[in-house]
Amino acid sequence: MDKTRLSIVLMLFCAGIAVLSIVVMLFRTGITAHGQSTNHDYVTTDDGTKLFVKKSGTGPICIFIHGGPGAWSKSFEGLVGDNLEKNLSMVYYDQRGCGRSQKAAEGDYSLTRMVKDIDLIREHYGATKVYLMAHSFGGILALNYALSHPDRVEGLILVNSTLSMRYSIEGQINYINHLLQTNYAAPDSTSASLISTFMKAKKALTQKGLAYKMLSDNKINVDRVEEIDTQNPSDYDFAKHVFTINDYWRDYTPMTQEVSLPVLIIAGEKDHSIGKNHFSLFHFTNGNVRKINGGHILYCEKNKEFITSILGFIDGN
Repeated sequence: MDKTRLSIVLMLFCAGIAVLSIVVMLFRTGITAHGQSTNHDYVTTDDGTKLFVKKSGTGPICIFIHGGPGAWSKSFEGLVGDNLEKNLSMVYYDQRGCGRSQKAAEGDYSLTRMVKDIDLIREHYGATKVYLMAHSFGGILALNYALSHPDRVEGLILVNSTLSMRYSIEGQINYINHLLQTNYAAPDSTSASLISTFMKAKKALTQKGLAYKMLSDNKINVDRVEEIDTQNPSDYDFAKHVFTINDYWRDYTPMTQEVSLPVLIIAGEKDHSIGKNHFSLFHFTNGNVRKINGGHILYCEKNKEFITSILGFIDGN
């Protein structure tokens, strides 16, 4: 973006967050990330970036991979953590350039680097194998970790997860058109054009007071998540870079057939952030789909069904 100061409002597919949008100023700034939990740690990567991590609970280790891109793990932990931690050792971490973690010390936000960070966290807790639980955009990171290190993954849990950002953003634009009876459409196939069109559509939705519908039909659920997310200390450095990195724009759904690990797919029947039928494009050889009547933040909307689905998968694995 050179020296151009471009503000974009991006709907967070989120991963445990319900901030309806974040204003991402695409110019380089510093970051001050302060941990907000008393029971946390930091791990330092080999490129000198400090990542916020926190482990709570008992049982098999499960690393939660938040979405956004650019969100954090605190709202997911705050709304669902206690129930999961009765049966799992939950590891919550904020990705580099997100939440309470530092921005990338050398500016590296590549997909390969993000996968390497997850493996460092696994090593940090001395685990041979871990479960990976990903929400929203986090699905792309989790899938690529499973493809790179299948011998280090016990099972994969994809919660309201996208494996194609383009598919999901196009779906969001289409849903906004449905709600507002408009006809927003990207004039070409470039990612910049798609994002620009989404910005315009999202602005119109917000002006109508309907932005919450991208996450849930019930505004109370969105408010509960947003109450936590307003505490996020990040300057969203990852979000400033992610949309310029080609690997994140790839469609990873065809690669699901290469995964033989046990996979639980939890999909919201009214998830308009990811796309209601996005999971139908997944072709895991050992996958199980659990559809729940809710939107993009099922861990808040349908907490009991959400927990039961996950623990049933763990017990049966």
